Formats: sequence, structure tokens, C-alpha cells
Amino acid sequence: MSEPTVRLYRPEDRDAVYDICIRTGHTGGDARDVYRDHDLLPDMFAGPYTVLEPELAFVLDDGGRAVGYVVGTSDTPRFVRDFRERWLPTVAAKHPLPEEESEPATLEESMTRLLHNPEHMLAPESADYPAHLHIDLLPDYQGRGFGRILLTTLFAALAEAGAPRVHLVMATANTAARAFYDRMGFHEIPTADTSDVTYLGRSTT
Repeated sequence: MSEPTVRLYRPEDRDAVYDICIRTGHTGGDARDVYRDHDLLPDMFAGPYTVLEPELAFVLDDGGRAVGYVVGTSDTPRFVRDFRERWLPTVAAKHPLPEEESEPATLEESMTRLLHNPEHMLAPESADYPAHLHIDLLPDYQGRGFGRILLTTLFAALAEAGAPRVHLVMATANTAARAFYDRMGFHEIPTADTSDVTYLGRSTT
């Protein structure tokens, strides 16, 4: 069997990328039992990037299908505008906004509200890190150096696109991911509250 390789995302990778996203979407673990709507997380954290900035979407191909991916944007404010104007109208009907008056009853409701409010990505703490990214690998491909290859590929593309620094937002409870990002040269970006999520950043070079 040949070694998996990194390449640009292609439209035919869509189903595999969506599958990877939901299988790794709950603090790094399988989220299929957490979300009834298996397209919700991919429609937030994978799909819009492959459509809006496909030149910054890469997959790990095992010779048959995508088994991991990294996606990003070189300009978060621009991406937020494009998300609202170009992406959200294509998926909003699939994920109806819960009643505004009520507190979110489930994690799924909370995430649905975030989908409809892409401006949440404009955190002031990350303003000096204009690019951001999402990376996911199926469990069998974790811990084998493929995450490093995906990230370094994206860093080079972001630098070429003119983004000097990049950030990501991770679940604070995901200690394995934090260890990986520390090894990749990320540092913590100070925020008021890191109980649920942590902001990390680094240069693209």
C-alpha cells in the first residue's frame, strides 16, 4: 500500500471530508451520537472553506479517498463576509435557527446559532492573526506525522497569500490536540476565558 499523500481538495472529496469532520468533531472524537444533524459541523468547519477558498484546502489521500484535511482562510474578516453573503444562504434552510428567546437546550442548538452568526469568528484577541484554520484526521492516521505535513503545506500557502500569522480555536479539554499544536510551534493567545475554548497562534513561516 502506498504512503498517503497531501494534495489540493477536489469537489469529489466532499463526502469524505464531511465524514471526517463529524467523526472527529466532539473534542477530537466521534460526534455522530452527539449531533442528530451530521451535516451541521461540516457545514460550519469544512464546507465553506472548500467553496470560498479552495486554494487553501488540502486533503490527505490514502490512494482511495481523503482520510484527513486542513482548510483555512488567509483573511478572517473577508471570510466572515463571504460566509454570510455567499455560504450561509446555501445551508441556512437545512439548519433552522432555534428560537431566540430560549437558552440553547443542546450542544447542537448552540452550534446552530454559531452557524447563523459567523461574526463570532471576529474575536478581538485574534485580530493580529488574520488567517485561521481547521484540521482533522481520522484516528488511524493520527500520530504518524501526517498532521504536520498538512499544516506545513497550509502554512506555505497562507504565507504565499500574504498572511503573516494564523490562529485556530480548539476545545480546551482536547489535551492531545493541544500537545500536537505546541509541537507545531503554536502559542496560546491570551483571552478572558479559556474554560471551553483556547485560542492558539503562530507565524506562517
